[in-house]
Amino acid sequence: MPYPKPSEAALPSSDHSRSLFPILFGICFAAAFVGSWQLAQIQPGLLFEAEGRRNMARFITGMFPPDLSLNFLRFLVVPFFETIQISVMGTVLAIAIGFPLSLLGTASLAHAGILNDLEIAGSPGRRLARTLPYVLARTVMSAFRCIPEFVWAFMFVRAVGLGPFPGVLAIGVSYGGMLGKVYSEILENLETQPSEALQATGASRWKILIYGMLPQALPQLVSYTLYRWECAVRASAILGFIGAGGLGQQIELSMRMFNFHEVVTLILILFLLVAAVDFLSARARKAIV
Repeated sequence: MPYPKPSEAALPSSDHSRSLFPILFGICFAAAFVGSWQLAQIQPGLLFEAEGRRNMARFITGMFPPDLSLNFLRFLVVPFFETIQISVMGTVLAIAIGFPLSLLGTASLAHAGILNDLEIAGSPGRRLARTLPYVLARTVMSAFRCIPEFVWAFMFVRAVGLGPFPGVLAIGVSYGGMLGKVYSEILENLETQPSEALQATGASRWKILIYGMLPQALPQLVSYTLYRWECAVRASAILGFIGAGGLGQQIELSMRMFNFHEVVTLILILFLLVAAVDFLSARARKAIV
């Protein structure tokens, strides 16, 4: 005998609540947009007023022709390589910081999932000992990445002085938090069957990580790391504005001296550098994947 169908009144009102969500979201977004427009003092007309047009014309006309003299290009060799070195060493430092933190901050390795259930079942003390490092690692990663690299550079310039080294430290610490978070999320979302099979054979946690998890995660880990290196190249140029060396410092000096024809040369060099790094990263990702 078939069961009676529930009446429409007894059905959950999920469709009704689902239909209301876009409306409520749209209202909240519109209110946030209007408030942000006012608080940020958005005034597009300032770009087209007489003074704004005059300043823009002065800047644009001063940019051309670019300074392509041999003396100036020879002078830029050292800042050019400084920018590359800051980005490379900053990314290496970020990996050195982020990867260990990601292992501690991966729930499936630290305290959750089938890899840990048998070891910590019925033992609150052991569960706490596994959970505490996880919480601390996630907290450190959040603290590192919530502060922009620009602010980190300000602090490190005060600590170690001007030059490329504070830029390396700023990128390493800030990007270390970002890499650690993404690494941990990649490791947490892997297929569990290889790790479970290794655990069934009596493999240790380190062997499970090396032979079961890292081979799966390696393409994604490398891909995101290369993307962060691309970001580090751009960041190293920005950090030069506060004395961290590289092309950014030369851009700041040229703008301060109103040598806009030098500025456009520096921007073109930076564009070519970023494009080259993007090309190399894309080729490396394809080779790995």
